Amino acid sequence: MEDIDAIAALQDPVRRRLYEYVAGQGREVGRNEAAEATGVARTLAAHHLDKLAEAGLLESGSRRLTGRSGPGAGRPAKVYTRSQAERSISLPARDYRTAAELLAEAAEEAGLDDGLCAAARRRGEALRGPAEPCDDLDAATELLAARGYEPHIEDVDEGAGGPASRVVRMRNCPFHAVAERFPPLVCGMNLALLEGLIGSDGAVRARMDARPGECCVIVEASKNNIH
Repeated sequence: MEDIDAIAALQDPVRRRLYEYVAGQGREVGRNEAAEATGVARTLAAHHLDKLAEAGLLESGSRRLTGRSGPGAGRPAKVYTRSQAERSISLPARDYRTAAELLAEAAEEAGLDDGLCAAARRRGEALRGPAEPCDDLDAATELLAARGYEPHIEDVDEGAGGPASRVVRMRNCPFHAVAERFPPLVCGMNLALLEGLIGSDGAVRARMDARPGECCVIVEASKNNIH
């Protein structure tokens, strides 16, 4: 019942706004920032942030937010990030994760990577339905957000004086637990699913670009659409 108690902590609307703000930043957030962003008093924000940490939904620590050290740098401030622990509720109890891991193990042992990717690409196309492939990164971001990937657009410096480009990175992998055990299989499946979802022959494309703590796939403008 621990997961029920943790999720129940989000019933309070202020607490939910604070959690969503911290979770959406992908970095440590201080009490002042969280209070200002959600429009509540600092003392109230601090109370709810600590409650979220007690429930295991946030992780807390402390650091100097001034960026300075030594005398005059000020006291360390309390900061929060989203917990990496997963929470889920199923009534009555279900265990889809074990089923997914068993199927992934069998597929890996049987060398069914190509068949799994083909099925994932078809599923992505089915999820997109009759809509045309995404015509820009904003459209891709909206579609990915609806699937729970928590996308955000990031500017990438090309270096050597070249213009900065934009890519969509995703803070959440919906298949994280299984991907940790079977990374090549599940990450390849995820890439194929997103190729089908956003379209592989349009203005944007999905490709592998793993970064710790995020989805292994990014979305960028197709090469033939970069000017």
